Amino acid sequence: MVVPPWLSVPPPGYGGLEQVVAGLVETLVGHGHAVTVFGAGQHHGTPAHFVSTVADLQFDRLGESLPELAHLSRVRQLLDPADFDLVHDHTTIGPLVARRRTVPTVATVHGNPVGEYGDVLGDTDRGVGLVAISNTQRRANPRLPWVGTVHNAMDVRDIPHKRTTGGGPVLWLARFSPDKGPEVAIRACRAAGLPLTLAGKCNEPAERRYYEQVVAPMLDEDVDVVLNADRQETLRMLLHARCLIMPIQWEEPFGMVMVEAMATGTPVVALNRGAVPELVRPGVTGLICERADELPAALGAADRLDPAACVAHVAENFSTERMARGYEEIYRRQALTVVREPIAAR
Repeated sequence: MVVPPWLSVPPPGYGGLEQVVAGLVETLVGHGHAVTVFGAGQHHGTPAHFVSTVADLQFDRLGESLPELAHLSRVRQLLDPADFDLVHDHTTIGPLVARRRTVPTVATVHGNPVGEYGDVLGDTDRGVGLVAISNTQRRANPRLPWVGTVHNAMDVRDIPHKRTTGGGPVLWLARFSPDKGPEVAIRACRAAGLPLTLAGKCNEPAERRYYEQVVAPMLDEDVDVVLNADRQETLRMLLHARCLIMPIQWEEPFGMVMVEAMATGTPVVALNRGAVPELVRPGVTGLICERADELPAALGAADRLDPAACVAHVAENFSTERMARGYEEIYRRQALTVVREPIAAR
């Protein structure tokens, strides 16, 4: 299991990819698989064997290309083909360099597979199996060598959930970016007459600039701000929230925060973009709006939704057990169809 070098697995705070991988690894080990995680830093929280390629996490260099390239180069040097049946890669450029491996590779695409990223993925060797995290993501670039779709998931066994509607504010939980629409959330909550908590990741230069230049001037007493919350604080806010607002402004390929919210019994109010309709059951676990001016009414109606239905939806459709079974099927197919010799470039 090859993870990016930025964060630990699982992460102490923000880090949806790393949280998903942690759940997958734990479940695979529980199924009897021998799993090795190749990552950065000196600590991890999974039952797998851990191999570090660099002593320090590379979070402060997030956005640079060299840390991930160096990480993947070291993985290749450390990875003895005799020890592994398959590599599962979660990095951005891993699919591009996988042709140099002698071990069959499955690569999960965690981003939007269009534009420059789509060009990189389009150069993936056909012997590398790409896995989509939603059917929406797969449809965005159907010409890529997809071998399956497996939804992201979480371990719901230890997640506390509420039995009655949360009495707290509306919660926006994301990184501070125009793609995530925090300013839309502020306007919608004000129109609905509801308090809002903006809980966001804000430690990269672009995030800080956006917060200071766009979000901060809009703040007033009806908006609380929580920056860079850890997992426990995030969970507390989700349990207390009236609903989660997802006013996304781009075609987000998944949106793990929606699953996390529903797992605690908190419904989702979202704009109909990206994978939202694939994750949320309208009128049952959330309300989906076509336009931003529909959000205030939906926020007002969110307290009519049953928290138990939200929890049951996640348990049935987004459990780590279901995710692991989906990947196991893809692993078996990929290991059988790819010859164990270096993959030749097309």
